[in-house]
Amino acid sequence: MKARLIATGERAPSWVAQGFAEYQKRLSHWLPFELVEVTPGLRGKNRDAQRAIEDEGQRVLAALPKNAHIVALEVTGRQHSSEQLAQRLEHWRGQGRDLAFLIGGPEGHAPEVLAAAHETWSIGPLTLPHMMARLIVAEQLYRAAAMLANHPYHRA
Repeated sequence: MKARLIATGERAPSWVAQGFAEYQKRLSHWLPFELVEVTPGLRGKNRDAQRAIEDEGQRVLAALPKNAHIVALEVTGRQHSSEQLAQRLEHWRGQGRDLAFLIGGPEGHAPEVLAAAHETWSIGPLTLPHMMARLIVAEQLYRAAAMLANHPYHRA
């Protein structure tokens, strides 16, 4: 099983890229984890924001691995404690399918992306920069995998 984080946006700040790379490396022992950056839709004066969302959505859908279990990050999604996320990861492993985690653009996911998702996950009610959400997803997946492996990383 492999996992892919499909994230709208490019050129993460170096501190985000370094942090993500660290957790990606740690996670690779239990779950190969790939980042796919999707070009954001064009925004600005005299630009249609809905068109930008639709364009991003098409690029996200095109980046999905075949037959993957799709988890869209969405503020209205289900929240998990670290222990619950470990249980979800164990469940996903049992399915034997690749995973795809999706982070949308500034206005969220296109309706077609949400319709394709098998579930939604909220990492909390706070509004976070989307680049920071990448880092949080990587760390929480690492924490969940470490818990399942009885690794001492999680000491709650």
